[in-house]
Amino acid sequence: MSWPTIPPAPDTPPCGPPVPVDGGWVVTRHADVVAVLTDPRYVVPVAPGGPPGTLTWLRGTVSRFSAPDRHPGRRALGVAALRDLDPDELCDAATRLTMQTLDRLATAGRVEVMGALARRVPLEVLAARLGLADPAAAVPAVTAVAAAYHPGADPAAVAHADRAVAALLAMSPPAPAEAAANRIGLLVQAADATAGLIGAAVRHGLAAPAALGTADLLAEVLRLDPPVRATRRVATGATRLAGREIGRDAALLLRFDAANRDPAVHPAPDRFHPVGPDQAGHSAGEAGHPALAGPSVRALTFGAGPRGCPGERHALALAAGVVEVLRARCRPAGTPVRYAPHPTLRVPTSLEVMFR
Repeated sequence: MSWPTIPPAPDTPPCGPPVPVDGGWVVTRHADVVAVLTDPRYVVPVAPGGPPGTLTWLRGTVSRFSAPDRHPGRRALGVAALRDLDPDELCDAATRLTMQTLDRLATAGRVEVMGALARRVPLEVLAARLGLADPAAAVPAVTAVAAAYHPGADPAAVAHADRAVAALLAMSPPAPAEAAANRIGLLVQAADATAGLIGAAVRHGLAAPAALGTADLLAEVLRLDPPVRATRRVATGATRLAGREIGRDAALLLRFDAANRDPAVHPAPDRFHPVGPDQAGHSAGEAGHPALAGPSVRALTFGAGPRGCPGERHALALAAGVVEVLRARCRPAGTPVRYAPHPTLRVPTSLEVMFR
């Protein structure tokens, strides 16, 4: 069949050699982004610590913002928390909760996906499996922390997040401070990214043929409309990248949204062209659930190298559980989709669909 063209989101830079911007560099080519992500000479901006139980404490303790010497041990804590979570079961649980929600809202004729499902279902399911005492109450708390997680949040949002971190700690099972922080970090990192993935899949794929598997739909949506558009690194010394001299302490903004459309990797970069399991490099046996068969590695949205997202399969499972039900029961409403302003994320603020 003929697949549609999906143009880049506004402000997506063209794909090309590294460009100097504001004393740092914007990196857009697939090979260059991978080179930075896998080179230990480029590190994440390290978050300073803060008083225990606060947002600054959380940021300073999670693996995501940790210095290279602290990162492996802290990452291992997150990996251990995910180890016993079966992606198939996560998908099934998300499916059940989505169906229950739609049953409750069916008389309205339409549903606002982001508030009712995309921002709630994945977090509630994941919080329950991570042992939080009140998964439903964890959802607004995680959302508040996520809203202030990145630098530049206003003082009111930070104060709200401080209270939310304390509430999440009180709900969490007893654990050493670093383990508790990295358990909460898994929820926070899933909040916007998974919601954005669900929103993009609904926006671009709700009218797709039923024969298109949900895993393949999600994989191509991750490439063409990624919820995480960019990430940051800092050079620890003078380096060369694609012929450019990168100075010590130079900041690099790695644009996944541009790299995912690199014509050197994707000959028709704007064409929605899902790839089946065999071509994607995975087999259905890696994830037994039909909605999870064959996740593609074509997009860089989950990162690469030692700091690649450890919860990729879990996030895809949660998103698939929601999207699979919406594809079966809903159709596009035709209303405009608006996005929250953010330098590195692309998450709809609202997205309506109608029941079939």
